[in-house]
Amino acid sequence: MTFSPRCYTCDQEARFGALPPREKIAFDDHWRVAHAIDTALPGWLVLVPRRHVTTVAALNDTEAFTLGLWQVRLSRALRETTACLKTYVAQFSERRGFGHVHFHIVPRASDLPREFRGPGVFGLLGRTGADAVPFDTMNELAAKLGDIL
Repeated sequence: MTFSPRCYTCDQEARFGALPPREKIAFDDHWRVAHAIDTALPGWLVLVPRRHVTTVAALNDTEAFTLGLWQVRLSRALRETTACLKTYVAQFSERRGFGHVHFHIVPRASDLPREFRGPGVFGLLGRTGADAVPFDTMNELAAKLGDIL
């Protein structure tokens, strides 16, 4: 696989065998699913290509074909584990150190406050300390999702 230095996702992929459950909830030859870091929302998933890719246009045909399948499977698994009303799917890859293409698969609960609906959901990212989902919770959710997937 092709990795890039100074890329968080590539750094994680390079140590794949040592990753905790929250960083490899499910995977195949082309994609890996991780729980988002620094989020206040349990179940916020990130779908990442297992090789370094910085634009959607650079995905190969197999990655492109399986992308939709992964997004639907993850949405269904989140509905089953979190009872979410729907999922949001977004892709930007603009933050420094996170230029590697990645897709946010975000559970949207029926009781999510209005200010966090739609693009406002990104207000729940970038949380630290007591505001962030604990690693133990991420790992427990990873096990449940892994069983479904």
